[in-house]
Amino acid sequence: MSTFLFVSRSALIHDLAWEVAKEGHEVRYFIQSKADKDVADGFIAKTEDWEKDVQWADVVVFDDNDFGKTADQLRKAGKAVVGGSVYTDKLEDDRDFGQEEMKAAGLSILPKWDFDGFDAAIAFVKSNPDRYVVKPNGKAQNDKVLSFVGQEDDGKDVISILEHYKKSWSSKIKSFQLQKFVSGVEVAIGAFFNGKDFILPACVNFEHKRMCNDDIGPSTGEMGTTMFWSNAPTFFQATLAKMRDRLAASGYVGYFDLNCIANARGIHPLEFTTRFGYPTINIQIEGVTSKWGEFLHAIARSESPALKTKRGFQIGVVIGVPPFPFVDADAFRKFSEGAVIIFKKESREGIHPCDVKIVDGEWILAGNSGYALVVTGSASTMADARKEAYGRIKNILIPNMFYRTDIGERWHRDGDLLQTWGLLS
Repeated sequence: MSTFLFVSRSALIHDLAWEVAKEGHEVRYFIQSKADKDVADGFIAKTEDWEKDVQWADVVVFDDNDFGKTADQLRKAGKAVVGGSVYTDKLEDDRDFGQEEMKAAGLSILPKWDFDGFDAAIAFVKSNPDRYVVKPNGKAQNDKVLSFVGQEDDGKDVISILEHYKKSWSSKIKSFQLQKFVSGVEVAIGAFFNGKDFILPACVNFEHKRMCNDDIGPSTGEMGTTMFWSNAPTFFQATLAKMRDRLAASGYVGYFDLNCIANARGIHPLEFTTRFGYPTINIQIEGVTSKWGEFLHAIARSESPALKTKRGFQIGVVIGVPPFPFVDADAFRKFSEGAVIIFKKESREGIHPCDVKIVDGEWILAGNSGYALVVTGSASTMADARKEAYGRIKNILIPNMFYRTDIGERWHRDGDLLQTWGLLS
């Protein structure tokens, strides 16, 4: 058995850390954010000084980007690390750099324009009426409610949004990108990378980002995701495989994902995720049958372990409480703080703790985000995977809980289109 040190800025990776601990490995978990310090209490052992525990750990796991410089230094010193690199941090944090790297690697990118002022962007849309997507750069891109997908062909709704952003959020959005809108199926492909090469099968996944059914409401990190594991040679070779040499040169180890729009004309990459995804990793725990501790240890040593996965489909549904998806500590204290998660039956299968702690044997809401649980299901068909996940949700009671009831419903359309275009062959 091995020792694992999981390092988090804002309490993201503890479900995976808990899984590794349940396999018999010794685990310590560090959370930097003061607001999230109590998250995962009772699930796994905590540490208050992760740097002192580096020598103790056989493997150090960073859960997010922006740890790249530290991860590079530890790897250079001979430490087994799962985490980013300076290069991959920049791929995700600097949208323009990421797009240029896609282009240099031979990927076909959509037309895009970068701006550091709203007046210039408004003038551009007025002179070039079309449908655009507004994407903030830098740290603001993590605040999903700031992204906007234009609906009008003349771009007037984008102009209105930019004028609003100029008045309300100019201090928050320092630079942003306008990307030409293209219709099709939004689909991502990701795979684990061992510092030298990808480990197949790949994870083909479909995010559901809007808060309400039918993609209505504010954009969240995600309200749910569906996925399946496949070598998907056509899709993989046209996307991830083109980034292999660049990732190897940077020494990156971890999960690497590329979000795309696919249509009859081809695959149009949108953006990289150079870290674990959330709730992606929770759903991957449902679908992967390999031992996570052994797998993470192996890829951190640049080995190529077999990744064993279930056949069929996996689905994950995010269970939220106020104030999710917004940040409002007062609202959390008023509506959600200290709420008990009640299980009608003792079974916890497919229930993945997010901002939760254990107190006297009870699962209690923790942190202050309202991102409570991810509930998963798996089956040979998407319909049966949906049935399992939503059946498990019926076993849960939390005051003011909410979730989407349509995660996975669009698969019959999206799957048929992707098959027709030859991307899943």
